This record gives sequence, C-alpha cells and structure tokens, in this order.
Amino acid sequence: MRKQYYFRPSDRGYRAWDVDRLVVLTRDFPRVQIALSDIRELDEAFPADEKGVVTWRNVVGHMALIEAADPSYPIILAADGQVMDGRHRVAKAMLAGKSAIAAVQFTNDPEPDYVDVYPEELPYDEETVDGTSFRP
Repeated sequence: MRKQYYFRPSDRGYRAWDVDRLVVLTRDFPRVQIALSDIRELDEAFPADEKGVVTWRNVVGHMALIEAADPSYPIILAADGQVMDGRHRVAKAMLAGKSAIAAVQFTNDPEPDYVDVYPEELPYDEETVDGTSFRP
C-alpha cells in the first residue's frame, strides 16, 4: 500500500501526519466501538481529484480501496473525533450494514510530521517509520 498522510489545512498549506507513525503511536491504545452515526466525515463532501473534480474514475478508485480495506485494524481518531486513518474502513463497515466500528483515539494529537506543505510535496515511498510494516 502506498504511503499515506492525514492532512489538515493551515494558513500556508497543510499540516500532515504520517499514517505509519500514527499507527505506531496508537498501537497500545485501548480499542473502543464508535457509532458510525458519530463519524462526521460520512456527511462531508467526497474527495475530489487533484484538479478539484469528482470523476467516476476517482469514485471507482475509492471503491477498490474500500473493497480492499481490512476491518481488523481500528480506525484512528484525532482528539476532536476526526478520522485520521480509516475512512475506507468506515465506508466498508457502512456498506456491510454495521452500526459501529473499532477505533483508537488520541486524547491530545501528536505534532504533525510536516507543516505548510501540499500533498504532492511529500514522499510516497513504501517505507514505514521504524522499518516495520504494520498493515498489508
């Protein structure tokens, strides 16, 4: 799976968190069940492509990622409840008719790995934070 980041907008670009690092930081957090109805991203706009357009190709790409998502891993929530990792797992759970999903949640968000960057500026190699792969 390609390198993934969680982004939040800032005044001059994005703050970005390396998802592999988030997995490492949360691996010993207690798992809780979160109601899908509490995940606000389900009611937000669908992500557009790099040109700001939602295309069928973009939707099909996300469908493939949803199908491949492994629900045995908990989603990762920020302290405020935003999904930092696991939106495709959330979609898969919703499609399966589930009402809740396993999650881990930060009480205080870690500092971002990058500040004032744009997605295309970040490395997308296959390497993880400590050289260990935590997910297929």
